[in-house]
Amino acid sequence: MDKTGYLILVCVGVGILSWCLRALPFLLFGRKGEPPKIVAYVGRVLSPAAIAMLVVYCYAGYVQASGPGLRVFFLPEMLAGVLTAALQLWRRNPLVSILAGTTLYMTLIRIA
Repeated sequence: MDKTGYLILVCVGVGILSWCLRALPFLLFGRKGEPPKIVAYVGRVLSPAAIAMLVVYCYAGYVQASGPGLRVFFLPEMLAGVLTAALQLWRRNPLVSILAGTTLYMTLIRIA
């Protein structure tokens, strides 16, 4: 099969899979106005749990590798994390929080 045929086949396969994934909730739960209680619960709980898991994963490596005292290069991560959390609690805008935290982190690691 030539390259063009392969790319067309991949695009068709991805399109079919995407359609199936979008149709799956309607097939499983019907067209009722509200999802089942378990789906609503998972939707409420999963996002904060995923964020908490990412935070623990990101900071765990620094804590384990730091030995008896915190290393100096751990400071940019902590300051950026605190800024991101504070802005999120204050403004409730993820875009502003993530942009500000990333900007602070990138600035601190460049000047350090």
